[in-house]
Amino acid sequence: MTTAPLSSASGPLPFAGEPPRPVQVWPDRFAARYRAAGYWRNETFGAWLRERATAHPDRLAVVGGEHRWTYAELDRRASALASGFLAAGLQPGDRVLVHLPNIPDFIAVVMGLFRAGLIPVYALPAHRITEIEHFAQGSGARAYVAAASHAGFDYTGLARELQARQPRVAHIWIAAAAAAPAPTDPFPRLETLYAMDGSALPASISQGADVAFLQISGGSTGLSKLIPRTHDDYIYTLRESARICGLGPDSVFLGVLPIAHNFPMSSPGFLGALYAGGRVVLCPSPDPESAFALIEREGVTVTSLVPPLLLQWLDRAPVSVHDLRSLRAIQVGGAKLSAEIARRVRPTLGATLQQVFGMAEGLVNYTRLDDPDELIIHTQGRPISPDDEILILDDEGRPVEPGQAGHLLTRGPYTIRAYHDNPSANARAFTEDGYYRTGDVVRMTPEGYLEVQGRAGDHINRAGDKISAEEIEDHLLSHPQVFDAAVVSVPDEFLGERSCAFVIPKGGRPRPADLKRWIRARGIADFKVPDQIVFVEAFASTAALKISRKALRAQLRAQLLEQEAQARTEP
Repeated sequence: MTTAPLSSASGPLPFAGEPPRPVQVWPDRFAARYRAAGYWRNETFGAWLRERATAHPDRLAVVGGEHRWTYAELDRRASALASGFLAAGLQPGDRVLVHLPNIPDFIAVVMGLFRAGLIPVYALPAHRITEIEHFAQGSGARAYVAAASHAGFDYTGLARELQARQPRVAHIWIAAAAAAPAPTDPFPRLETLYAMDGSALPASISQGADVAFLQISGGSTGLSKLIPRTHDDYIYTLRESARICGLGPDSVFLGVLPIAHNFPMSSPGFLGALYAGGRVVLCPSPDPESAFALIEREGVTVTSLVPPLLLQWLDRAPVSVHDLRSLRAIQVGGAKLSAEIARRVRPTLGATLQQVFGMAEGLVNYTRLDDPDELIIHTQGRPISPDDEILILDDEGRPVEPGQAGHLLTRGPYTIRAYHDNPSANARAFTEDGYYRTGDVVRMTPEGYLEVQGRAGDHINRAGDKISAEEIEDHLLSHPQVFDAAVVSVPDEFLGERSCAFVIPKGGRPRPADLKRWIRARGIADFKVPDQIVFVEAFASTAALKISRKALRAQLRAQLLEQEAQARTEP
């Protein structure tokens, strides 16, 4: 990201008084309905972990690296950390930035924060000082927990810079079991807190209506907004997601994507697997061979991927030496999955594809494991709750005709009503009657399933004709020499916008003319054929491993501007 850090030339931006405490409030009549329906049960994270640890203390809960923690061990570590955080001077309700990769400490830390009544603020491993300072400033965080290093990056240096810019972040702990502290590193090690005695702490001091954590908004543009999620609303999604996805004590979930992200956290994710009494296996790297080795060794039954990573798995699985037969389901979400790729999942990986379409703000949709192939391949599922209310509106805010595409709005028992301390974003994102404007363009099938057409900004307006980028990508992906494709719009003086397809080739580079001929032969309107095709080796991605169309557009515009500038200077 290119946004400047939230500081001035004269130093960090101070807080004006005590920062507001995160809240999330549904109108009384909605809250009463959700409680009466049994969605909200006043469960809390700290309490249900204690219940699982009491019911089956010796069952494996978390596997990562050399660590193999039972439910009793995870519960003990959570209590020890909670005791250590509170002994350091943090107070219930304080916010704590959690900046850890896929290691067992991540799960112990967030469970310890829940038990202490502290509020985690999740950051992805790829985030750097600009994003971390933004989260600290926006949340009013008083503490920061980070790895010593990960993927070649020094987080202790970031911690020093954060504390210099945001003195309110008074407490910093570094998780560094495998790394010796640097001579200049003044921060205490997280591991020392595991020796604390937390046995006197209650399982939970929170109530279901309390904010459990602050999540970051998704998407690929701008700095993330902070999303307050309550124990009530989020645990409901875990319970229903685990049921829909068939999770139970024999389930083994592999965390490949950064588990601080909403998808691998709760859809059903590692939290859903623990809620169901299953096992969580953490993969330190998203590369296929690392994951495949863990699938074979641990008997993994389910995992969650984004489309670019799924493509790598599909490419590698046929030549891998690892046994993947334990896999029952592969969930794919985070971005639209092409039907061409969806068809390859079961034949190549031997598992059922489950499409997942959701957002950190709330609404989650799943294809069901026993759905017909046509629904699994061509749709992104249906909502998890009978009380998920869906509106599909045209550009003027009117309901579209059945089966037509439009803008998706939603409200329900786990869709937030406001971002944290962000009135301008709230005014844009939420209607007066509480619907969240998702920014997605969808259509609903007769069965009540959603087909995602793309983001509202991903549609190309070419001389008045609207083009879905995802539709053209799907056609390109059907070509045997196309590994992946992303279609973006670029300014055009005559057409207004024209289309450009970024293509990652495989098995040799096809000629652009051949690709265009291929698309025309598939019987689509001529205006949908890409005006320009650019071959690249890889796509820029966000911290959550999604393709960043903003980055692709910026890259192409920069190329065009450079070419035009050169043309003007040539004799």
